[in-house]
Amino acid sequence: LQLHESGGGLVQAGGSLTLSCTASGLTLTIADMGWFRKRPGEEYTYEFVAALSWSGNYSDYADPVKDRFFLARDNNRNILYLRMTNLSTKGTADYYCNAVRWGAWEGRHSWGKGTRVTVSA
Repeated sequence: LQLHESGGGLVQAGGSLTLSCTASGLTLTIADMGWFRKRPGEEYTYEFVAALSWSGNYSDYADPVKDRFFLARDNNRNILYLRMTNLSTKGTADYYCNAVRWGAWEGRHSWGKGTRVTVSA
């Protein structure tokens, strides 16, 4: 299993970005998937951001990102997206995806390299 995140970059506060997650060796329609992030200075903590159930019927978002971040999935291409809107400087972090057990917001597999998001003031 290899997880690959992409789509990060530099964006001004108030802007938007869409991150992508691909998982070779894992079909996203049979796995609960989550997004996590590591902020600068917190390199050992994977902070839960959002999760989408395997069915696509359930989603959960951390309070700081509710109503600003949105999950989507392309079943044909096996890609999970995280649409981030109205970004603040607190959104600066390395973002990762991983399979999760629903409600236990921890990654189940080895982490990918992540994608860096930098939000400027």
